[in-house]
This record gives sequence, C-alpha cells and structure tokens, in this order.
Amino acid sequence: MLGQGFQRIKILFSSNKEIYISIKNIFGFYPGNIFLYELALRHRSAAKPITNGVKMSNERLEYLGDAVLGTIVADFLFKKFPLKDEGFLTEMRSKIVSRSSLNKLSQKLGIDKFIQVDNDQNKHFRSINGDAFEALVGAIFLDKGYNFTRNIIMDRVITVQYNLDELEKSEMNHKSTLLEYCQKNKLELEYKMVRELGNGYRKQFEVEVYVGGKLKAAAQDYSIKGAEKLAAEKAYSHITADQTA
Repeated sequence: MLGQGFQRIKILFSSNKEIYISIKNIFGFYPGNIFLYELALRHRSAAKPITNGVKMSNERLEYLGDAVLGTIVADFLFKKFPLKDEGFLTEMRSKIVSRSSLNKLSQKLGIDKFIQVDNDQNKHFRSINGDAFEALVGAIFLDKGYNFTRNIIMDRVITVQYNLDELEKSEMNHKSTLLEYCQKNKLELEYKMVRELGNGYRKQFEVEVYVGGKLKAAAQDYSIKGAEKLAAEKAYSHITADQTA
C-alpha cells in the first residue's frame, strides 16, 4: 500500500502526469517505463531527431504491437471457435485487427486525443489512430510482458469493445482490407480488367489484381466491380496464407 501511495504522489508531480493518468483510464494500470508510452503516441511526422539523422517515432513499436496483437487475437479465436476452419479464423482476425477497425477503436478509447502529430500533415495519414493503438500494445508488451498484455487486451478491449456475434455475421470488405494492407506496407495496388468473356447477359469480366507489381489473383464476374471484389478476396487470402505458412 505504501508503494502504491508513493507511486501516486510521484505521478501527481510528474511532468508526464497526463500520459500516466490517460493510460490508467484507458487500460486500467499505471505505466512503468513512461518513455515507451510517450514514444508510442509520437507519430513519425512529429519524430524527434536523436543522432546521425535517426528520428524516434512510434513506427518500431507499431511493428512490434502488430505482431503481439495478432498473436493474442489468433490465440483467442482459436480457443473461442474450436470447430471453425482456418479460413474463418483468418477472416475474423482480419475483422478485429483491420486498420479501419483499429482506427475506430482508438477513437472510442480516446487514444487519438493524445497522439503527437504534425497537424499540417495529419489529413494525409489515414491510419494514424490504429497505428498508435498497435504501438501502445508494443509498449505494454515491453513494459509488462506478454501475459499482462494479453490480459489487458482481452479484458479491456476484446470482451468490451467487440460484439463477436455481429462481427461474425458482418460481411468483410476485402477490397478495403487489401487496400489497408498495401497502404500499411507501402505497396502499390492495381486492378486490371484483362478481358471480356461471352456476350449479352452472359458476358463476364476478368480482372487481375497486382500487389507491389506482382500478380496476386484473378477472378471473373458479371460486373467489373464484382470481379474486383472476388479478385481482392483471393489476393488477400493468398497473402494471409503466405504469412501463416
């Protein structure tokens, strides 16, 4: 008790008081290494130079948090749905950790209010809120360890912020998911309508989708948009399969 009281007094007089209290309100605990959480909330547009032209931002923590979050969600879904196949589990995980989902989650939790960003460039960064959430997951992991992080994500995020029944029934927008993947990994995404098959009401369109200049999938449908959607679904399935192989 004496230790907790001393910690509260220390926080009250700390220059980082706002971040300490914000993390406590959002995740239910006080940070240990406050530097990690400050860094997690610093977007690359507001990066601080340290030495030899190197700048510190939340990108490395985002990379780590992405892996940790993916593992926690995959483990949870594997146990939650013991009879579902790999395709179902992959799609559910994508729905939970997609960039649009994490952007909304970050705003619901109020994380977006504490992100350090160059306001003149803010409008160009569509994934800034989701990136910050992943970076915070990386910070919690380094500060508290995997088991602590897993419990926080399960108790404060998955079971509170997501309705799994609704999520299971919702249709996944594979074109948006593939676009988010390409934006996150700085890869060019291109759809090409390569040929028309048949005539009249039987006419179909064949579309190819290229990721990073490489052909990832092709599909046919009675409309170009439909073919693009099917091709995006195939392409994203190939990508996630390669990642889990």
